[in-house]
Amino acid sequence: MGENQLVGKTAVVTGAGLGIGRGLAKRFAREGARVIVNDINVQAGDKVVGEISEFGGEAIFCYGDVATRSGAQAPVERCLEMWDKIDVLVNNAWGGGQVSRVEAKSDEGMQHAFAIGPLAAWWAMLAAFPAMRDNGGGSIINFGSLNGVNAHMYTVEYNMAKEAIRTLSRTAAVEWGPYNIRCNVICPAAATESYEAFRSANPELAEELNSQKPIPRMGDPETDIGGTALFLASDDSAYLTGNTLFVDGGGHINGVQWRPALPDS
Repeated sequence: MGENQLVGKTAVVTGAGLGIGRGLAKRFAREGARVIVNDINVQAGDKVVGEISEFGGEAIFCYGDVATRSGAQAPVERCLEMWDKIDVLVNNAWGGGQVSRVEAKSDEGMQHAFAIGPLAAWWAMLAAFPAMRDNGGGSIINFGSLNGVNAHMYTVEYNMAKEAIRTLSRTAAVEWGPYNIRCNVICPAAATESYEAFRSANPELAEELNSQKPIPRMGDPETDIGGTALFLASDDSAYLTGNTLFVDGGGHINGVQWRPALPDS
């Protein structure tokens, strides 16, 4: 694909203040899209808008806690208010969770995971659906995780929520396909701020985990993950829906053995 693949398109990216969301928002804006930058962190979101403005892109920050229905739908509503259409919806936001065994998880943690995961994606999709349908289609990009696919230990609430997002996405792809609304999932492996903190604290483990992948590094949020998201957002993927794309350097092929030590409960 060449440059300016998204000229004339509008996009909402949730959780765009940091990490993968930040990378996608910047990549979309570089390709000509007008972007709603959503986050619960106002300072981080405003910073991304400023970064986009520096290279001549167009972006607007919209606060919203996607763990609530009103917060999840706020950035979609803002996009429609500003530009009267939404072409691309990216459900990326996540927050919370803990590293602990299945039997140590709490009801509150499970409920939060599902609120910020599949429910947040569903709420945003419901807000976008009428406009996408009436405008002749659109692209929904939801974020899953290899944690769920490979059943990584100690993150069961995250694993469950992310696999539910994949089921939601495939079902929406089937039901909304006749309206030319595509829905796909990315399972990424990215060098986000949280990963860099993990790598700094556990350099040997991080190196070992990367060495297990055919491409032995973590992906860049803007170029690697953003490049795949750009394809899904563009008209070049007009015949692709209901798929999960593993943008992980091949880590999904044989699985990365994530088995940190935790004491018995």
